[in-house]
Amino acid sequence: MIRVGVAGWDYPDWAGIVYPSRPPKGFDRLAFLGGFFDAIEINVTFYRKIDPKTSTSWVDRAPNDRSFMFTAKLYQALTHATTSSMALPTARGAARSSRMRNPADIAAEVDLPSEARAYLAGIGPLLGAGRLGAVLMQFPQAFHDRPDNRRHVARLAEILPGLPLVAEFRHRSWDDEGALAFLKELGVGFCNIDQPPLSSTLPPTEHVTSRIAYIRLHGRNARNWFSRENRMGGAAAERSAGSARYDYFYSMAELRPWADRARRMAERAEEVFIIANNHYRGKGPANALMLKSALTSRRVRAPADLVAAHPDLKEVTEPVAIRAGRTPKQGRLF
Repeated sequence: MIRVGVAGWDYPDWAGIVYPSRPPKGFDRLAFLGGFFDAIEINVTFYRKIDPKTSTSWVDRAPNDRSFMFTAKLYQALTHATTSSMALPTARGAARSSRMRNPADIAAEVDLPSEARAYLAGIGPLLGAGRLGAVLMQFPQAFHDRPDNRRHVARLAEILPGLPLVAEFRHRSWDDEGALAFLKELGVGFCNIDQPPLSSTLPPTEHVTSRIAYIRLHGRNARNWFSRENRMGGAAAERSAGSARYDYFYSMAELRPWADRARRMAERAEEVFIIANNHYRGKGPANALMLKSALTSRRVRAPADLVAAHPDLKEVTEPVAIRAGRTPKQGRLF
């Protein structure tokens, strides 16, 4: 099955574009998005620890349709703190970047098993309800394919048993047969990403190393990809709706190759998730709906305000006006 969705739902700049500028009483952004997408990636779990009551509320607010699934990012203390230092990015301007330190170099020692237990407890309700499709281990650009970093990935797989883990690497060194074999042995999925085509970035791929296949679309904003705040970890920048890094809109011609890759990946995986992370001013939701249309070869339902904001949607969607007390129903994709 192929599921298409977006990364996160709490963006102030989506008001009047994705969400109504004057939402009706009781409007729920999560439930609203669930009416148009098959999956939503939870990104708040990367930035802070989650109480089980919070994840229970996500389950309660999700569509009743069992084809809808969540994915969740792993807490950053587990992915951005290792027992050894990691190589700095190899982009030009190394001398300038010497003022910066890698997240793994500046992090205090982390009790990984304790952090893992806390994470498992927090997302337990999602897992117990059968609504957790994948857990994304998002590693920084500086996390190269090296023996010490492979040991860290293996350690995470060991202390997070039972989770459908997927590893997202940004550095092209992981696009390697040995690295793929390593992930297959662990039962960890590979996250195929679209990002600016720079010298050290991972190129487009269609690798499948577990029963779960994963695609993330970040946009191709090369000018802002390696901005200083992003190289330093970028937590504040990534959470900001105004982050220039994710200000990119894909054309249908750019999305169709990813639809083709997803179809081929679906022949080798039980589940395929496609997540649009280019969230700036609703561009991710718009592109996700364009991808759904490309995959199904038909028009798909879309928020009327989003269609008005992104004219490219007019040819591939059916606009849905929002009425008080009603949430659009989402159909199964494949």
